[in-house]
This record gives sequence, C-alpha cells and structure tokens, in this order.
Amino acid sequence: MNSDFLSPIDEKVFAHTILQSPNSIGRNIEIHTVLNGFPDLEDVSVAIIGVKEGRKSINNNGCGEDLSEIRKSLYELFPGNWTLKIADLGNIEEGNRVGDTYFAVSHVVSSLVKKNITIVLIGGSQDITYANYRAYDGLEQTINLSVIDSRFDLGTIEEDLNSKSYLSKIIMEEPNNLFNYSNIGYQTYFNDQEEINLLQSLYFDAFRLGAVRPIELIEPILRDSDIVSVDIGAVRSSDAPANKNAIPNGFYGEELCAIARYAGISDKVTSFGIYEFNGRYDNNNQTSCLIAQTVWYFIEGVNFRAKDYPYSCKESYQKFSVILEDDDPINFYKSDKSGRWWMEINIISDNKYKRHALIPCAYQDYVQALEQKIPERWFKAQQKLT
Repeated sequence: MNSDFLSPIDEKVFAHTILQSPNSIGRNIEIHTVLNGFPDLEDVSVAIIGVKEGRKSINNNGCGEDLSEIRKSLYELFPGNWTLKIADLGNIEEGNRVGDTYFAVSHVVSSLVKKNITIVLIGGSQDITYANYRAYDGLEQTINLSVIDSRFDLGTIEEDLNSKSYLSKIIMEEPNNLFNYSNIGYQTYFNDQEEINLLQSLYFDAFRLGAVRPIELIEPILRDSDIVSVDIGAVRSSDAPANKNAIPNGFYGEELCAIARYAGISDKVTSFGIYEFNGRYDNNNQTSCLIAQTVWYFIEGVNFRAKDYPYSCKESYQKFSVILEDDDPINFYKSDKSGRWWMEINIISDNKYKRHALIPCAYQDYVQALEQKIPERWFKAQQKLT
C-alpha cells in the first residue's frame, strides 16, 4: 500500500506512550512515528487510522482536528487476552480538496482490506463513510452497511456530499455496490416520515432506539455487515459531550461498547469507523475515553472471532428445515461452535449476491418460522433478490 497518504502520530502522544506500563496497549502495538517510520504490515490483523477531515461536517466545526486524546486514552488501556497484531498507521490529513481526502481514505482502506487487515477509522466527519464505502468498488462484491446514528443522513441527491447527505450518494450513485443498509438507533422525531417510508420501500432496515434494547437484538445485523459507521452523536450527551450536535437521548456508553464488540466478532466486518468527535467540547476527555474503550471492545471482538460463517462447510452445522404453507421451506443452520444461527436465501449459484445466500439471524427467527410467520429479514432479503 502507499504509505504516503499516512502521517505519523503526534510526537507528544508517542512520548506519553513511553511513560505507560510495559503491558499497556501503547507499548505492545506497532505505531507510525517519525522516529520509527511506517510499521511493517506483515501479520497485522487490525490497523487503526485517524482521519483529520471535518470540512463537510454540518454544525460541528472542528471535528477531527485533534485525535491525540483518543490515542492517549487507548494507549493507556491494557489489552485483553489477545493474540492478534495491532498497528496504528497514523493519520490521513486534510487534502487540498475534500475529494483528495476521500481518495486517500478509499485507497488506504482498499489496500488494507485486500491484505485481510481489519480497519478502525477514527474521524473526522461522518461523510468519510462514503469514502470508506467507495474503497470496496474494486473488490467485486456487494456491501452491507450498518450505521449507528439518530438520523438517516439521507439529504437529497442534488445536495453536496456532506455529513448529513452522504447516504443518498451511497444509495444512488454508480457503481452501486450496496446490498443492504441498516440504521441502528434512529430517533423518529429527527427523521422525515417520507425518509422512513423510503427506506422501507427499498427493503432496508431501520431500528428505533427503543426497539434495540436489549442490545443483543442487533447482533445478527452487525454479523451481516461489511462496514460499520458510528456517529458519536448517537450516544447521549451525558456520556459523550464532544459533539456540537450532541443530544440528551441516545445510547449509553456501555451500549456503544457492546455494539463495538458485536461488530468485532462478526467474521464479515472489515472496517469500523467512529466519527464526529470534536475535542473542543470534550469535558474532562470523557468522550476520548469512551471512544478508546469502544475501539478496545471492537479489537476484543476481532480477537475472538469464531470464523463459523457456514458458507462452504454447511455439512458441519445443524440444519433445520421449516415447511411453510404454500411456500418453499426455509433452511436454518446453527453453529456447534458458537451457537449462532443463519437462514438460507434461495439464489442462483453464480449470482453476484452469492455471499448473501446465508443471512445471520437469531433463534427467535427460527421460532417465528415454526409459527408459520416469515422472518422479516428473510423476506426483505428475498425481495431484493427478485
């Protein structure tokens, strides 16, 4: 990959790291510094990248300017019982134009995904999600995107790309690689009913904040994701004040950490981004600490991936077939390794959607099928394939 797009971390942050315990994260990962240069990516499993681009953030001027406190907080933490190799590759700086930053993000993410390295992006405005999505254009696969946000950020196709309109660009612009979009935690009063209806008509998923508690209900959604994007404004302001758009209602800090762990243990997630952090409003570095802990939980999840997606070896899984009246049976698969469930979608074997033939689900979906009710996620996926 081209390391020219990545600048070293701040030397003061590195100096702070040296003062930490020899067992801390900061002393046990590869870090891009002026002194040590760019890390060797051999055997790296997780790469952390800062994106210092916030020019397209709406009403949150200053986001992404300084990510030092997040890194300090992360480096002070102690790793779990991890066996994977982690590298902090430094920062993608603002380009001359915002489009230059997007190009750098897409190039770096694409290069790392091709090396089977999972990426953690710390930004910067949430329109970076668009650049992250575009990184998959050359990978010849359709993408599932999950966004943790109180708003859909649809905007209009005529509107310039920014943190409040990036989703319409992802949905409408060619090449269109999006198979499924899931919003987790939207708050109804922030979203036009027409937008809610539009997402429903496209058979996308949208889950109100109150509908995703207990938080484990969203595990199958995140297990089916390739990209996970978090607007830190989705967390209530009392837990994450470092955002000019912070609001009183939202996820609790520990819920965000749980979301990150579920994203981490997904065998499909290859990039995870946290956006809209604005250090100008970070009282006592509270949000920096929360983001650091969120990254910790994501890495914890990656470390404990079960690698049990039953794509090529379904014979080693328990299979349950449910016969529905006047319809073909739905096949369910349960992993003996993790106890997780999948349901099968009938598609043509050489179809470009082949990787979506098995959709993560919960045991409750199997029970629902036994009651002769078609699981909603199975129905939506089938509609998108017909």
